[in-house]
Parts: sequence; structure tokens; C-alpha cells
Amino acid sequence: MPLGNWVILETGKPEKMHFTAGRIESRTVSERGTGKPILRRMLVMDVDALNGTPVNAQFSTMAEGLYAKLEPYLPGERYRGFDFTITAVGEDFLRRYTVLVTPRP
Repeated sequence: MPLGNWVILETGKPEKMHFTAGRIESRTVSERGTGKPILRRMLVMDVDALNGTPVNAQFSTMAEGLYAKLEPYLPGERYRGFDFTITAVGEDFLRRYTVLVTPRP
């Protein structure tokens, strides 16, 4: 689901994205529980298509499990040749992600 220019995953709802650029950024976020600011690294991907519709948006994640599934496509911008259908399952610390990778036509 796009929220402004950010793609936000809803639990159980697959989102099919095409990425045009990716990078690692450091951002200050609030720590769960304490609310204290902490510096975290996250993967940020530019999205030009969401569920088959052209968009100008970004998708980001700090989840190590999701990063591990996307990481093989980062070198040489291999992600450009694929669509990624990502589904979030579960909530909070039990949240996991399924990723279906399909070649672009």
C-alpha cells in the first residue's frame, strides 16, 4: 500500500514491486520500549512500479531476514531485471517475509 511516496507492507497482503535503485542508509529511529533514538542501517529501494501501476515511491526495511532475501540481487543492480512480490506475515518480532522473484517481461 503506498503511503505518500512510501510502500508500506500490510500483513498478509502481497505487494509486487519493481526496483530501479537501491542503497544502504543510516537513520535515527525510536527504540521500541524506551523510545530513545538509535542509529540503524536500512536498505532503501526506489520503486517505479507497484502491483503493475507506475509509481514514484520508496520501500525500506531494517529486517535482516528480508534483507537476506534481497541481498543477492543488489550487486550489479540485478534487481532491475526482476519483480519482487513481498508479503509480510505475522506482527512485531514474529514478523517474517515471503519473497517471490519473477523475471521482468
